[in-house]
Amino acid sequence: MSLNRHSARLTQDLSQVGSQAMLMATGLSEAQLALPQVGIAAMWYEGNPCNMHLGALGDAAKEGVTAAGLVGMRFHTIGVSDGISMGTAGMSYSLPSRDLIADSIETVMGAQWYDGIITIAGCDKNMPGCLMAMARLDRPGLMIFGGTIRSGHHDGERLDIASVLESYGQYLGGTRTEASMRDVVRHACPGAGACGGMYTANTMASAAEAMGMALPYSASIPATDPRKREECVRAGHAVRQLLERNITPRQVITRRSLENAMVVIMALGGSTNAVLHLLAIAHAAGIALTLDDIQAVSDRVPFLADLKPSGRFLMEDLDRVGGTPAVMKYLLAEGMLDGDCLTVTGRTLAENLAELPGLAEGQELMRPRSRPIKATGHLQVLRGNLAPGGAVAKITGKEGERFTGPARCFMREEAVLEALQRREVHPGDVVVIRYEGPTGGPGMPEMLKITAAIMGAGLGRTVALITDGRFSGATHGFVVGHITPEAQRGGPLALVEDGDIITIDAVARTLDVHVSDDVLAQRRAAWVAPPLAATQGMLLKYIRAVTDASRGCITDA
Repeated sequence: MSLNRHSARLTQDLSQVGSQAMLMATGLSEAQLALPQVGIAAMWYEGNPCNMHLGALGDAAKEGVTAAGLVGMRFHTIGVSDGISMGTAGMSYSLPSRDLIADSIETVMGAQWYDGIITIAGCDKNMPGCLMAMARLDRPGLMIFGGTIRSGHHDGERLDIASVLESYGQYLGGTRTEASMRDVVRHACPGAGACGGMYTANTMASAAEAMGMALPYSASIPATDPRKREECVRAGHAVRQLLERNITPRQVITRRSLENAMVVIMALGGSTNAVLHLLAIAHAAGIALTLDDIQAVSDRVPFLADLKPSGRFLMEDLDRVGGTPAVMKYLLAEGMLDGDCLTVTGRTLAENLAELPGLAEGQELMRPRSRPIKATGHLQVLRGNLAPGGAVAKITGKEGERFTGPARCFMREEAVLEALQRREVHPGDVVVIRYEGPTGGPGMPEMLKITAAIMGAGLGRTVALITDGRFSGATHGFVVGHITPEAQRGGPLALVEDGDIITIDAVARTLDVHVSDDVLAQRRAAWVAPPLAATQGMLLKYIRAVTDASRGCITDA
């Protein structure tokens, strides 16, 4: 079977002499025109520690592709640093960047007729963007995660990006000086790599490996470890095998492999953003997946990993005790994973894991199933008169499982921070942040800046927060996001008033405001949608295309 089944359209068709001349101008010889071509898409850019090293990893991947007798063609996509844009209007571009990344990869691969693909991703939206594009294209390929950052250290503290954001809340609460806060800022992020806890980047990297779209250990090898470069070189041989066997992403991304990804996310305590992204990846692969399917996995999989943001350890610690394969080996032995799923090694998940070591003896990061942190998953889908289309809560059990209190309503995240600075957020409050959904935000901004400030101010156990926006993977506390329908589209969240009593019940899985239907109907009759926050450009196009959060905020429905 020919391995250049796509690129031959340009390189072997006598009528495509223009294509061939231009490819030879890039440095290809006539002999190389007959070789399979592999697109190597890196989300490289200098402005983000998660991504700044991906160009060099792309070089290593090309080295491996060339050694495998293939032609590698490197290209880059855009990226957005969630950590840098957090708490500003720039966060409106974060979630849309996922779809822009997917569209960019699809565009280059489709236009240039590459036979296979290697994607190299670093920050939160990179991984799902890559997987969405690969599922759409369905050409042999795999994803490489750029790796996690090392932890920072200062004055006896072990630091990461969540430490920085919570230090501001500690400063507001009077438990940390400004000088101490500045020390945390200077020492928390020592170099290249994605934010260190089980935040969104590490969550989605783990999900990609669990669903079989990355080589073993890809998710847990730190960015600066020499093994990461070795992984990139090995990817060339792996893609050659995929081309030879014509194994494509839609053979790997299946309903069963998506469930494997969900199992790993639940066990590790992954980000709420994984819900949006798995729904979107499933759509790209032509698989029906709903919030109820995700809840069903949460019902049967315990939360086991003592990882930040709610725990003690970082992704580099997981690497030291066996990495993602060791976690999956344990989950497989416990009957929680489907070992028969095909992976990009050309072997099944169980076959990959059989020859790899398990968790290190005496490790404390992963609890046994018999002694979980929480008996069921930390991600819970809530419904009720505030969220008839669903909402996603991140409840680890440490913050309790039920909260009732009066609403404190805000139009934007910035207004909450100002109230917190004035000490106007009180124990018992349910902070309501609305008009932050996919159309209202626009782009469904993350709320890490305010949730970290609440935690740092010592209010994490006594204040709940609900929003039609979303949360960073670094968020912890009693939080509910992804409320659907969103306020901008007339969802019930728009009708809540200060003082209304709200109940969040993660056991009954309900989210309700204790106001009669008649009163809500009166308020709805008087409600007028605020003007859209974007009137032109990419954000307006996103507003017009995007679905609600319960469908993954996809833009090609």
